[in-house]
Amino acid sequence: MDVVVLIGRVLFSVLFLSSALGHVMQTEAMAGYAASKGVPMAKLSVLGSGALFGLGGLSVLLGVWADLGSLLLAVLLLVTAVLMHPFWKESDPQAKQGEMVNFNKNVALAGAALMLFAFFAHVDGLGLTITGPLFDL
Repeated sequence: MDVVVLIGRVLFSVLFLSSALGHVMQTEAMAGYAASKGVPMAKLSVLGSGALFGLGGLSVLLGVWADLGSLLLAVLLLVTAVLMHPFWKESDPQAKQGEMVNFNKNVALAGAALMLFAFFAHVDGLGLTITGPLFDL
């Protein structure tokens, strides 16, 4: 079972690590998009969220306080869903649908990250981790 959980951690983390890399490599373009969504301090927000995606992804991948990394990703995903994909503000049906898909994707990933948080905080060494949990549920 540990190997299956480890494979799941790798697959889950790839999304966040590649996103973190994109935030660093395409900061200006992403900051322009974030600014168009009304995100304050867009460039700093892009770099900060990229760093947090990277830290959370590495935490889950390596199993270093993976419970904390999972919780960090869950919070960041929910904030991103609300700030970057406010489908309720769109009047164009196609734009509304696109934003709703991305909003729902982020919320679903946040749910998965919350489940990982609970698993990691409840079971010590789940999936061949380097450290135990930071939280004790």
